[in-house]
Amino acid sequence: MDLLLILTYAAICIAVFKIFKIPLNKWSVPTAVLGGIVLVSTLVLVMNYNHPFSPLAKRVFITTPIVPTVNGRVVEIPVIPNKPLERGDVLFSVEPTIYAAEVRRLRAQLQAAQSGDVQLDASVEVAQSRRLQAETQMNRAKREYERYSKALKGGAATRQQVDNREQQLLSTQAALEAAVAEEKRVTEAGAVSVDGEDPQVAAIRAQLSVAEFNLEETVVRAPTDGYVTQVALRPGMMAVSLPLRPVMVFVHKEERFYYAAFRQNSLQRLKPGYEAEFLFKGLPGKVFKGEVVEVLPAIAEGQAQSAGTLVGTEFFSRPGRAVAKIKILDDMSDYAVPDGSSAEVAVYSDHFTHVAVMRKILLRMKSWQSFLFLDH
Repeated sequence: MDLLLILTYAAICIAVFKIFKIPLNKWSVPTAVLGGIVLVSTLVLVMNYNHPFSPLAKRVFITTPIVPTVNGRVVEIPVIPNKPLERGDVLFSVEPTIYAAEVRRLRAQLQAAQSGDVQLDASVEVAQSRRLQAETQMNRAKREYERYSKALKGGAATRQQVDNREQQLLSTQAALEAAVAEEKRVTEAGAVSVDGEDPQVAAIRAQLSVAEFNLEETVVRAPTDGYVTQVALRPGMMAVSLPLRPVMVFVHKEERFYYAAFRQNSLQRLKPGYEAEFLFKGLPGKVFKGEVVEVLPAIAEGQAQSAGTLVGTEFFSRPGRAVAKIKILDDMSDYAVPDGSSAEVAVYSDHFTHVAVMRKILLRMKSWQSFLFLDH
């Protein structure tokens, strides 16, 4: 671009000297040269500041490392690499025999515990019946004792008979107390519950829920829409949850953005909504329109974390670059632009818009230069 401006200025100077017949002397030639230097330098500096350019841009995509929840030997891998997947599609599965057996065992325990809960309810009913029977017997014995006590006063009964009835009354009272205590014990045992269930039943049900979850997790599914790539997993390999060793990488299907790193000198000319243009080395001769979405509020080189060492001088020697999030507005469906592709980006601010054409020309020149390369 500098050369283009110099050649253009030189052509204008030659035309001016010819048309107006300006003599070539020690005053006119240096004046023209110095004027060109000042003019070209000013235009370039104004363009660089107000319409920043970055050769450091990438199409960023988010991935999720797939780590199985349960351990087991891989038995099936139905997923096809690089093919679109929907959420819930099967990625792979591990041997489910152990987990299925655990589910069956706990279901049997749960059924047995629920049967015991029914027996406990029956025990409460039996205890209530025995308590009612003991009350009836005590009331009968009490009436017999009172009747013989009155008969003793009238001489119609002997002391021996009254003592016998008294012993029967005391015996039935003791039996009633025992029945009441048994009823209370059985009732309190049945009253203890967790969320309305017997504690033992609740504990087994919780274990069963975990076992059913583990059995379900033997089939690993896609977390969202997307695809997997570079699948090296094969049947017979062991998939383990700990230590964390992902067995494949899942790429999410979502809107792709480009992140470009600009010099901090350009921060005041980077704002959401500004026009942007992209060029790709993989698409020589083409320029695509875009728009600044946001400028990230933090620069990575300035982050500090709690550690056992103090921040040293080298921390301040890393200036870093400001990162802008940019989206492409043009339709890219006809072009092969893989995730992670590099790009070069120019942003056009609303300051000195008349010099933006210089940046646009320069960007297109760089795009055409992508046709020229050598492989060694």
